[in-house]
Amino acid sequence: MKLWGSQMDARLLQYLNNYLFGIGDQRQNTVDLERFAELFVFCTRGTVDEKVKVLLTSLGKSDSESDDIPYILVKEYVESIVASYMKIQKLSNTKQFKSWFSRGCFTSAQNIQRFAESLTYELATGESITRRALEVWLQGGHRSRPAALVCLHVSVQYFAQGKGGSCERKISDEQVVATEREKDRSLVPYCRGLDLIPSYPSILDLNQIVFINAHLPQQYQLEWRFLFSSEIHGESFSTLIGRIVNQGPSVLVVEDRNGYIFGGFAPANWELGPKFFGDDSSFLFTLAPRMRTFTSSGYNQHFQYLNLHQQTMPNGLAMGGQHGYCGLWLDSEYGKGHTTESCTTYIGYQQMSHTKEFSFRHLEVWGLGLPPLTPQEKGERVRDEYSGRQRGQQGDTENGGKDDAQRGR
Repeated sequence: MKLWGSQMDARLLQYLNNYLFGIGDQRQNTVDLERFAELFVFCTRGTVDEKVKVLLTSLGKSDSESDDIPYILVKEYVESIVASYMKIQKLSNTKQFKSWFSRGCFTSAQNIQRFAESLTYELATGESITRRALEVWLQGGHRSRPAALVCLHVSVQYFAQGKGGSCERKISDEQVVATEREKDRSLVPYCRGLDLIPSYPSILDLNQIVFINAHLPQQYQLEWRFLFSSEIHGESFSTLIGRIVNQGPSVLVVEDRNGYIFGGFAPANWELGPKFFGDDSSFLFTLAPRMRTFTSSGYNQHFQYLNLHQQTMPNGLAMGGQHGYCGLWLDSEYGKGHTTESCTTYIGYQQMSHTKEFSFRHLEVWGLGLPPLTPQEKGERVRDEYSGRQRGQQGDTENGGKDDAQRGR
């Protein structure tokens, strides 16, 4: 355990000590390998009851206790996991981490706290949490649960597999194989498109990136492509449109002049037009002063809107709500926007900017996945397919002629 001290949050180290060695009169000086293997298996693929046992025992509570658990203890427990997860990213030095860290993207203690609070706030209905509420949370009854468990999964797996030190363990091959498919699971996407920009002044830190990425559909969690930044490309709505149209799904991030950071996931390709479009995988989010997501309510389909140079329609970019009352509106007069007080497109929505009408000092957009084919590329593909069919037909004709000649003989 001493080998882990510098490689994980001190609080998580203490929690794992509690589970492995016990507390008080029950504390032991050594831990058997079966107990260590149990911790690994319970955290990575255990039942809800087993995960509750790990949590309660780590907090110094008996698994058989029926007393409620103080919310602040659970929040600090999750905070220690998030902090350790971020440390592990740096220690592992994966290509995903390096792609951001090399661009000046770091982690801040304040955003670790915000991240942890975002994972547990739905449990904060009072000062204490019932065992049943913990079970529902670990079962997936809350939207925040996946990110919390992935962080815990990766943290425990990192140390259990000996990456945190030369620690022998008695974990069966079957147990290791069961988690092998998740070995490379990461909430940190690969950053692409900044090769020619040595030090990119992103407004995001790694905690915020992981928070957004954890809520994206899995097929978009692997890679983010840099599309637009007001710091790099200037303050022009026309330039923004030119950089995001025909680039596929995207994430928009805005920082207003009061330091509030918010944005949205746009699952559909941005296109100019008079109507809303998109699908219900869209969501809005806030990153500062707190982290929250607002997912589709199913009430309407007003997920995305983009228009410019129109006399009878609003000119700007919108996500959610209706014209004049959008969940997120960026006006074509660059630098201005609004977030309404309520938005029926998204569940639990709350005004995201400091004031309803705001001016923003920074905007950036990231593309997700591969961009759609351009009209030129589509044309080339059609021509290639047509040429392929023609060659195939020609080959069939030639072979048919040879067969006929052979039959004639």
